[in-house]
Amino acid sequence: MNNNTIDSLREALTHSPDNAPLRLLLADTLMNLNRLDEAEIEYSALLKITNDYKVKVGLATVFFMKGSYSTCNVILEEVIDKGTTEISVFTLYAKGLLKENSISQAVEAYKKALAIDPTYFDEELDSQLRQRGNNEAAEVIEDDIDNRFLQKPTINFSHVGGMETVKKEIELKIIKPLLHPELYKAYGKKIGGGILLYGPPGCGKTFIAKATAGQVNAKFISVSLNDILDMWIGNSEKNLHEIFELARHNTPCVLFIDEIDALGASRKDMKQSSGRHLINQFLQELDGIDNTNDGVLIIGATNTPWSLDPAFRRPGRFDRIVFVAPPDITTRESILRLKLNNKPTGNIDLQSIAKKAENYSGADIDAIIDIAIEQKLESSFSDGVPKPIETNDLLTALKKHKPSTQEWFSIAKNFALFANDSGLYDDILTYIKLKK
Repeated sequence: MNNNTIDSLREALTHSPDNAPLRLLLADTLMNLNRLDEAEIEYSALLKITNDYKVKVGLATVFFMKGSYSTCNVILEEVIDKGTTEISVFTLYAKGLLKENSISQAVEAYKKALAIDPTYFDEELDSQLRQRGNNEAAEVIEDDIDNRFLQKPTINFSHVGGMETVKKEIELKIIKPLLHPELYKAYGKKIGGGILLYGPPGCGKTFIAKATAGQVNAKFISVSLNDILDMWIGNSEKNLHEIFELARHNTPCVLFIDEIDALGASRKDMKQSSGRHLINQFLQELDGIDNTNDGVLIIGATNTPWSLDPAFRRPGRFDRIVFVAPPDITTRESILRLKLNNKPTGNIDLQSIAKKAENYSGADIDAIIDIAIEQKLESSFSDGVPKPIETNDLLTALKKHKPSTQEWFSIAKNFALFANDSGLYDDILTYIKLKK
């Protein structure tokens, strides 16, 4: 449909503003044309005159397309709670949850779609959520597990620019016990335990965890939810147990678990028993009820610590919670220098760029360099000679790519101001200069 059709629909609505089918047609048309802001207005207006679930699904789809996944999921939860057998609703909900890294909940939503039609298949969801196609594939040979996950890092704290507060916390919780085991034995304290790193994405949580293992000459295991979750009931718990067993048999070992918010989501929000079983299994593994965790140093990383079950923060589990802020100016300059190494460059004022890149994560800095390179490639095609990257190229790229951390801080600020139990998020308030 073209603009004339849109204009005709709008004209018809001026004569019949409460004509729900007509307005729904306009909203759907605007959405299909990717005119999302206008579509949102029409769907929102429709909700005032009808409670049709199609309107809510349409509005949720608009928010999904705009990248507002949390809002999309809230709307779909209401639709699902009122009862629906529409596969498309569960599919969109699963994809929205996946975008928010709520992996286990996405699995449950996709399962509901498959329960409605066992022959249904969504390529994106299947590839990201179904880790194994049958129970035979779940039988993983022990050597394969070792080869997949067990690493011996070659980096340590000297390779990590900045992050002094994070290093200090890790040193107190993890490094000192390994260097002075006799003192801890004298007081009957185990060597091990957990530390939780939180902050905006792309700020080096994985890198500092790997450097920690290198600092104490320990083995390193890095897993994410995709390595643990399985579409089949019971296999996720088995996978989690195998990972912990691998760490226990290779002490001292740093076990790094990324996206831990999805694995440790609050049990009261878990309506599906399989999700609750996995959380309980995780708590059991952390406590070392059936097996000792002595010498296993567990580091969890999350972008949303407020989604984590409070049980995870009890003593002996993740009893130290550390804020990993975006890199400071010195670190940003180091990242720029490292990322630009071996690339054709002119005389770049790294300090000036680093100063203007406040609140940019390491991943954001990667992005601006990529943008600058793309610009240079275009100008190099004519004669085939690589053109050097200059200061202005990077400054131009900065204007095109805004820091991804801003959205995170806008959400985190609300939790820090209104759900700051025991000063848990004081570091966020300090960073955004709302607290000294």
